[in-house]
Amino acid sequence: MIRPTLLILAAGLGSRYGSLKQIEPIGPRGETIIDYSVYDAIRAGFAKVVFVIKQEIEADFKEHLLKRFENRIETGYVFQELDMLPEGYSLPREREKPWGTAHAIMIAENSVNEPFAAINADDFYGLEAFTEMQKFLSGEAGETDYCMIGYKLKNTLSEHGTVSRGVCEIDEDGFLISVSELTRIQKENTRIVFLENDESHSLAENSIVSMNMWGFTASVFGHIKQRFSAFLDQNINNPKAEYFIPELVDQLIRAGEARVKVLHCDASWFGITYREDRDAARKSILSKIERGIYPPELWV
Repeated sequence: MIRPTLLILAAGLGSRYGSLKQIEPIGPRGETIIDYSVYDAIRAGFAKVVFVIKQEIEADFKEHLLKRFENRIETGYVFQELDMLPEGYSLPREREKPWGTAHAIMIAENSVNEPFAAINADDFYGLEAFTEMQKFLSGEAGETDYCMIGYKLKNTLSEHGTVSRGVCEIDEDGFLISVSELTRIQKENTRIVFLENDESHSLAENSIVSMNMWGFTASVFGHIKQRFSAFLDQNINNPKAEYFIPELVDQLIRAGEARVKVLHCDASWFGITYREDRDAARKSILSKIERGIYPPELWV
């Protein structure tokens, strides 16, 4: 049986949060959201974890996080830097933002050869999501059969500001038809809305959304490289443009080059998008410890 890899995208700037949120402690022994993701991945049967980080945080990352996983699961890491561009492209002088989550996956090509799950470092997904993902990736799906964990929109919002979500359209067989990245979603009184050109549009609370927990085979790397070059042709001089995984997936589906199975998860997501989210994340973890879902200390 194939044992998949977990790819953790941890190179974001964290500009809205205001610090290095990837190593922000939320557990009673200083555990981070990453700790809980790796712990759940090990329980679910993943064989390896690879991190995508910025080179500037390497020392802190190795000292405060990576050593916790020694002798528990195979680990590795790669750097995502702004100048990691295809041949023939040069980094614009004004560029400061990362190139996006699809670019982050592309960077890991030489470290991942097996089916893998890609997740955000600052999002908590839970054991159910990792178990469903592991079952799919360890099965007999084809080389271009991908998957994603789908959450109900109402279970994925922050009380402290807007969030970005990939809103999904799904066919009757449970496959993704399309995914649209909406970047300014929030609660507004009794409604859930997204803002576009300063206009408010309603969203159904049970809409299925992507929380960037995707399952891929190694075939995705070639797709990303091809489409990232096309993205650069149109956006290289836009200092804020990013190539997101939902955009890549949507393009592959529309072109008939991949199928994406939606694996439903009824759990409530939480994450650290804003500094105010930290206390809520800590309360959620303590509640799960009290219910016996996690031990008081993960890495005893």
